[in-house]
Amino acid sequence: MSVGAVDIGTNSMRLLITDGVTEAGRWVEVTGLGRGVDSTGRLGDAEMERTIVELERFGRLMADHHVKRRGAMATSATRDASNRAGFMERVGEALGVMPEVIEGEREGELAYAGATADLAGDGYLVSDIGGGSTEFVTTDGAVSIDIGSVRLTDRILTDRPPGRDQMERARDHVLSLFSNLDVSGELVGVAGSWTNLAGMDLGLPAYDRERIHLHRVPAGSVTRITERLARLTVEETEAIPSLDRGRAPMILAGALIAGCVMDAVAAPHVIVSERDTLDGLAMELRGLT
Repeated sequence: MSVGAVDIGTNSMRLLITDGVTEAGRWVEVTGLGRGVDSTGRLGDAEMERTIVELERFGRLMADHHVKRRGAMATSATRDASNRAGFMERVGEALGVMPEVIEGEREGELAYAGATADLAGDGYLVSDIGGGSTEFVTTDGAVSIDIGSVRLTDRILTDRPPGRDQMERARDHVLSLFSNLDVSGELVGVAGSWTNLAGMDLGLPAYDRERIHLHRVPAGSVTRITERLARLTVEETEAIPSLDRGRAPMILAGALIAGCVMDAVAAPHVIVSERDTLDGLAMELRGLT
C-alpha cells in the first residue's frame, strides 16, 4: 500500500511517498514557518503563505502517485502558535488530510522508530534537533526540550557571524536546558542539523543521502564545524556545497545544539540517520508500529 507522510516542521516541509519497498520520492522545502513564533506566539503571514504553496504541491504529488493513505503531523512551531486553528484548516485542504498537531513526546517516538529501523540491536539514544524543540528518545520514552535551531537563532544567535559573547550565551543557555537530562545509549542523530553536519564532516561536493546515512561523526568534528560556521556570514554559509541553502540561516544554531547534546550525554560520536519522524509516520500509516 502506498502511503504519503508529511512533516510540517518549524523550518522545513517534508513529504515521503513509499510502499515500504520502493520510495517514490522524498521532497523537502524550507519555508521557515516558525520564524518569530518564539517572540510573537504567532505564525507569520508570509511564512504561512509560503508553507501553504508547498503543501498544495505535496497534495498534488500524492494524488499523482495514487497514494492510498495520507498522514500529516505538525510540530513545535504550530503547537506553540496562537493562530494555528485557521492555518490548520488550510493545511488540511491543501493536503487532503487534517494534520495531527503532535506533542514532543510523540514526535520523539516517531523519530526513534524511523531512526533505528536500519540499526541492529537496541540501547540507542535518538536525538532529534528540530527548529523549535529537541527530543531525546530511548525505548523507555521521550524527553522534549523547547530549544531548536530556529528558536535559538531568534533568541540569541541573531548576528552572522555572531560575536564571542553570543556564542557563549547560546551555549550556556542550551546546556542549562539540558542540565537535568538523565538519558543514555549510543547516540543517533536525526533531522537536518545532524544530517547537514554529516555532509560537512564528509566534505561532500553535494548533499548525498546514501553517504550520509549511518555516517559516524566524532564529537571533535562537530566542534570544528561549529567553530567554522561561527566565522561565516549567511551568504558564505550558503556556499558550502553539501548544505541546503535554505538551512544556512539556522545551521549554526543547529550545530551548536548538536555539540551541546554530545556534551550533555558524553557521546564520543554520533551515528547520523537519514530516517526519522517522517519514516516513523510512514511506518505507522502502513500499520508497522
